[in-house]
Amino acid sequence: MWIPSKTILSGHIAMLCFSMLVSVSFVAGARIANQIEPNAVTFSRFLIAVLFIAIIVTAQNKWEYAKLLSAPRSIVLGLLIAIYFITMFEGLKTASSTSMAVVFTLTPVLAGFFDLFFSGRKMSKKVWSTVLLAAVGALWIIFDGDLKNVRAFSVGYGEKLFFIGCICHALYAALIPRFNQGEPAIIQTFGTLSAGVIVVGLFSSREIYSTPWFDLSLFVLVTICYLAIFATATSFFLIQYSAIRLSSIKVMAYTYAIPIWVVFAEAIFLDFYTSYIVLVGAAIILICLLFLLFDRES
Repeated sequence: MWIPSKTILSGHIAMLCFSMLVSVSFVAGARIANQIEPNAVTFSRFLIAVLFIAIIVTAQNKWEYAKLLSAPRSIVLGLLIAIYFITMFEGLKTASSTSMAVVFTLTPVLAGFFDLFFSGRKMSKKVWSTVLLAAVGALWIIFDGDLKNVRAFSVGYGEKLFFIGCICHALYAALIPRFNQGEPAIIQTFGTLSAGVIVVGLFSSREIYSTPWFDLSLFVLVTICYLAIFATATSFFLIQYSAIRLSSIKVMAYTYAIPIWVVFAEAIFLDFYTSYIVLVGAAIILICLLFLLFDRES
């Protein structure tokens, strides 16, 4: 049996950690979606994340690599990921977290197409089939293994808006390795987040200024800090670290593990327990991810 190299293995482990961190943001984000403007949330999480990354870069003495950054490329990446986060929070105002998660399952497939377009890298039918099967497993969990929930699913304004964000997220993942000019992942992350702060700040100044920052509840402030440090700074680093080691479709395939962690997060933080039937979907996803791990294609 072919054994993945340490470099490839580290990319898979990084994305598994990414899926765990992001899963909590879906649960927490839904709790504060109607308490603060999405643009203000995105700006604050980007700003805190930039400061957090800057401290780490300073501690590691890596500022010398910042000269490798390209401002236009960082702005493109920052704009794409900013659109994703803004549409996610805006969509949660009218759409349920379940329907949003359904839309998000399209992201790996979109990333695969963008990867093919930009790099010409063709994934085998086995990889595509595995990713699509993992999507079925994710949908099984999202719909709680009940066909009635599938029939009840409807596409509204929030879902359509978030789909645009998912396209941007997939494009972002495909462009990371193409835009990297030899700088470490943490430096590229700093460039992307810095550009994101500028982009969101310029286009959302009214919402940011009108937000009653000092009147926000402690829960909202703690949630923003989590979103900034873990679901933004750390997850950005993990995805940019993995994107130069794995194909975009494999990187994004780990988003299918998010519903598994969401189930655990809901049980821990919301005391909400789902039925055992969702374990079928979890098993499908885990098998598919193991296949991608031991597949020879990068």
